[in-house]
Amino acid sequence: MDWSALRRIGLCQLGLRPADFWALTPIELLLMLGVDPAQSPMGRSRLAELERLYPDQSKET
Repeated sequence: MDWSALRRIGLCQLGLRPADFWALTPIELLLMLGVDPAQSPMGRSRLAELERLYPDQSKET
């Protein structure tokens, strides 16, 4: 985890005091940032579906 960036976000954007930031669990911090830790990352089937829907277009030279 990039603790420097997370600390900067927590202190500057969320307005947390340092003690409050360090008292949070990583999951609590993610929730405060609007990230849903329960949401699974994109799988191969979804990537394949997106590739079919939006194929790369080669430039003609």
